[in-house]
Amino acid sequence: MRALARVGAVRAAVVVLLAALAFGAVSSLVGEYRDLQLADGAYYFAALIGLSVLIGFGGKISLGHGAFMAVGAYAVALLVADEHWPLVGALAAATAVSALVGAVLGAAASRLQGPYLAGVTLTLAVALPQIGNRFPETLGGENGLVIDPPAPPSFLGSSFPPQRYLAWIAGLGALAALFFIYNMTRSGAGRALRAVRDDEVAAALCGCHVGRTQTVAFVLSAACAGLGGGLATVVLQLAQPGAFPLELSLRIFAAAVIGGVGSLWGAFWAAALLVLLPNWSHDIAQSLSLSGNVAANLPLAIYGVMLIVAMLLWPGGIQAGLRQLSGLLKRAYSSRHSVTQSNPAK
Repeated sequence: MRALARVGAVRAAVVVLLAALAFGAVSSLVGEYRDLQLADGAYYFAALIGLSVLIGFGGKISLGHGAFMAVGAYAVALLVADEHWPLVGALAAATAVSALVGAVLGAAASRLQGPYLAGVTLTLAVALPQIGNRFPETLGGENGLVIDPPAPPSFLGSSFPPQRYLAWIAGLGALAALFFIYNMTRSGAGRALRAVRDDEVAAALCGCHVGRTQTVAFVLSAACAGLGGGLATVVLQLAQPGAFPLELSLRIFAAAVIGGVGSLWGAFWAAALLVLLPNWSHDIAQSLSLSGNVAANLPLAIYGVMLIVAMLLWPGGIQAGLRQLSGLLKRAYSSRHSVTQSNPAK
């Protein structure tokens, strides 16, 4: 078992290293605006990878992911702006605080199913971000809390773009989440989550503690969301209630389902969708001369349409559809290759 764990850790390290090289190469080739988009995609990915584990491996639904992001965002803002913590320590503390909130919710969620669980998490998404308005002296009210942007270290050079540095910070945070989740899903804890998801009674008979396993899924999901929220505060230099509305939780959930839950690649497609779709919808609204109210709600409407289409065509999301398409192409190539071998050209 220890040998398998070491093999899994090495495999996770290789995956993260390749992802880091790809991220760094893309960031070095694009401009400032694209660097900020990469930073946005990175903190969304950190949040989405936790939700993917919760839904795909834990079999639970959460419509309150934006609330966990708000917890992490305010934790980083308070620790950096008021307590002058180093950035790494603040992000780690934000992850831990969000995990604690997730443990409380997970203890209740392990006793709830279906629409009841969705209703509880939806209430959390509505209520929790508004706490900032209830404590304006500490949390800044509607204006929120502002932090100074982190300056690139001197060894990167005086001309190093600050937007690229923000992208690298967010990317490193996302890669840390990827490394942990990749290891977890291939460990005994991941197998226990899948067993509980498939059949709670059978899992309990095999020795799995169902309630504890489901609580662990919520803790992991909330921790990743808190890390994503903390990274968002670093990128945006701001934590405020308006940054974490109910719409954010719904968009994250819809994007996770469209990308493909239970898959790391699915979280990648979902993060790309969250970053690119607002720009696409803005272009559509401008080309059609839509009113301001319609243009503001157009992204959510597009998410709804895409979600319906994905459920009809690819129930497993984009990643499952691509896997299915790849299988079809492989079978077509194999059949053509076998025909060519059986009828060689004379």
